[in-house]
Amino acid sequence: MKINGGVPKTMKALVAYDKDRYVLEQEYPTPECGPDDIIIKTEACGICAGDLKCRHGAAMFWGDETQPSWVKPPFIPGHEFFGHIVELGENVKDFTLGDRIIADQIVPCGECRFCKDGHYWMCQPHNIFGFQNTNNGGMAEYVRFPKNAVISRVPDNLSLEKALLIEPYGCSKHAVDRGSISPEDIVVISGAGTLGLGMVTYAKTKTLKKLIVLDMIDARLEKAKEFGADYVWNPGKMDVLKAVNELTDGYGCDVYIEATGHPSSVIQGLSMLRKLGRMVEFSVFGAPTTVDWSIIGDRKELDILGAHLSPYAYPYVIENIANGVLATKGVVSSIFPIEEWEKGFEYASGKYGDFKVALTFE
Repeated sequence: MKINGGVPKTMKALVAYDKDRYVLEQEYPTPECGPDDIIIKTEACGICAGDLKCRHGAAMFWGDETQPSWVKPPFIPGHEFFGHIVELGENVKDFTLGDRIIADQIVPCGECRFCKDGHYWMCQPHNIFGFQNTNNGGMAEYVRFPKNAVISRVPDNLSLEKALLIEPYGCSKHAVDRGSISPEDIVVISGAGTLGLGMVTYAKTKTLKKLIVLDMIDARLEKAKEFGADYVWNPGKMDVLKAVNELTDGYGCDVYIEATGHPSSVIQGLSMLRKLGRMVEFSVFGAPTTVDWSIIGDRKELDILGAHLSPYAYPYVIENIANGVLATKGVVSSIFPIEEWEKGFEYASGKYGDFKVALTFE
C-alpha cells in the first residue's frame, strides 16, 4: 500500500508544450506514485541557464537539421528543486513522510555501460528532470522521484536560499575536480555567475597558488573577491591575457575553467593557458564556437576536459554549505511565486544583475 500524506489530484505546474508555448496550468494532473516511487511537495526550484536556453528554442534541446530533438514535450521544466515527501510507494524503505530530500538532476537507467561502471551521470538514455515528460521537473507543486533517482537528504534547518544552491554548487564542484588542481597551479575561472561563484568558493578549499576570476560585470567580480578570489579582472576593461602573462612570467595559467557559455571565453582560455595546461568546459552554449585547433595540439598539447552535472557531489556540498565552508551569502538574489514565472525567467537572464533566481510554491 502507498503511504499518502494528503496529495491532491491536480496541481499548479508550468508546462512546456513546445518551444513557443509555456503555460502555467492551474489544474495539471499530480504525478501518480508507483510502488517504487516517492512524491515530494516542491519547496522551491531554481532557474538554470539550461532552462532559459531551452525556453528560447536552442537546438541542443529542440533539435535542428543536424540533430534530433532531445526534449519530450509536454514536460514540466526545472532540475534545481527539493521538497518534502508527501507520498511513498509500498517498496520504499529508507524514507518516511516529511523527509526533506533532493535528487541528482539525472535519473540513471542502471542498465547501460556507463551506469554499470559507476559513471551514472553519463547514462546513455540520459533522462534529466525537467526535459522529458517521463521525468517531469520541479516547476510544479509536486514531483515524482522514480526508483533510480539518486536521492540525498537535506537538513531541515538549512535555509531555502542555501538549499537552492545544492544543485549548482554540485556542478561547480565537479568542474573544479576535473581540473585536478595542484598546490603550484594558477587557476582562472571565467564567469562569476552562480556556477562560477560555486567554483570560486570550492576552489578556495583546495591548496592552489593563485585564483583569478574573470567577468564582464563588476558586481559579480566583487562577489567573487568576497568568496576568496585573489584577483578579479574585467576583460572589457583591461587586457586580461597580458595580465595573466605578466603574473606567470609569460607562461600562462595552469588551469582555465570556462563557465560563461560564450564563444569568446573559449578562445580566451585557449590563448591564456600555458603549454600542457588544462581547460575545463562547463557551460551550455547558445551558438557554436570556432577555434584554431592547432593551438590545442601542435602548439600547446593541452588537456581539454568536459564537465557535466554533479556526480557524487551532493553529500559533500550539503555538508559544507551547512557548516559554512562553502560561501553562499547573496547568491540567491530573487525568488518569485510560480505565478510570476515569466518575471522569474526574465530576472534569471541576468539583465538586472541577479545571480540565482528561483520559483516557490507556497
